[in-house]
Order: sequence, then C-alpha cells, then structure tokens
Amino acid sequence: MGERLVQAFGRSLFVLGGARSGKSRHAQAAAESLEGDLVFIATAQAFDAEMTAKIARHRADRGPRWRTVEAPIDLAGAIGAAGVVGTVLLVDCLTLWASNLLLAGEDGQSRTDALLSAIASSPARIILVSNEVGLGIVPDNALARRFRDLAGEINQRVAAAVDTVDLAVAGLTLRLK
Repeated sequence: MGERLVQAFGRSLFVLGGARSGKSRHAQAAAESLEGDLVFIATAQAFDAEMTAKIARHRADRGPRWRTVEAPIDLAGAIGAAGVVGTVLLVDCLTLWASNLLLAGEDGQSRTDALLSAIASSPARIILVSNEVGLGIVPDNALARRFRDLAGEINQRVAAAVDTVDLAVAGLTLRLK
C-alpha cells in the first residue's frame, strides 16, 4: 500500500465510514502525522476471545509511541483526564461507545452533551472515529433501531462540533467539512 498524505484538519477531526472502510487507519495516520504525545482512547470491551485478539492486534499495530486509555462509558472523563496541552487524542470508536451506553442503560443524550463539552474544552488535538450507520436497511427490532438512532444523533452532533469531518470509503477519504 502506498504512502498516503494526511490533510491538515485544525484542532479536531471526525472520521466516519462503514465497517472496514479504512477510517481507523486514516485516523491513526492523521494522529501520527502530528507532534506530541499520542493517547488512544478505546471504547471497545473484550467480551470474547475474538475481541480480545482484535484489541491486542490493534495495540501492537499502534506501536510504542501510543498510550492506551480504556473508556467504555465515561468518554468525557477520559478526554478531560488525558487531554493536556501537547497531546493528540484518538477516540476509537463512538459506535461502540453508543452500544456500551445502550447496554448499560445510560442516558445517551447527557453522555453526548458531556462528550461535546469535553471536546470543546480540551486543549488537546482530538480525532474521533465512528461508523456511519444510516446507509443500511432499517433494523427489524427495537434495540437495533434505538442503537441506529443514538449513533446517528451522536454522529450528527459531533460532526457539527468539530473543525473537520472526513468520510472513509474503500480506503479512500473525502473531506466533508
């Protein structure tokens, strides 16, 4: 795979895309193109062997320059604690975070309000990753529809709040904002 150039993005970048679209790779390249300490804020939880292996593989792929913070629910708190001057935060991903909120019975609206406040007040550069969930079929059950609605609302609110939004499709990125 050839070297890809990362466009400047201001203080905050939101990367959207479908599953296996290249969004996380693009976000990591954007973070690694910057000076400063790199902090990966992980929302995934290892509930099975497959996810445990995936998390370990991604951690190894990031390399020693990265420090990992796990934040399956309190994303705003993690951004507040890790987001100091000279730090680049990579939050991956908001889709899993939305799922975690639903399964834990959390109030997605207030958690999203707190996330947006943390993004706005952090002195760190912030990159956030999420799946675009609105391009598929309408889910056939209530929980899946609630997830789609929450993820879509989070995506819209984050996209409005950040400086730059990129869409990843088939390993290519398109600047939306």
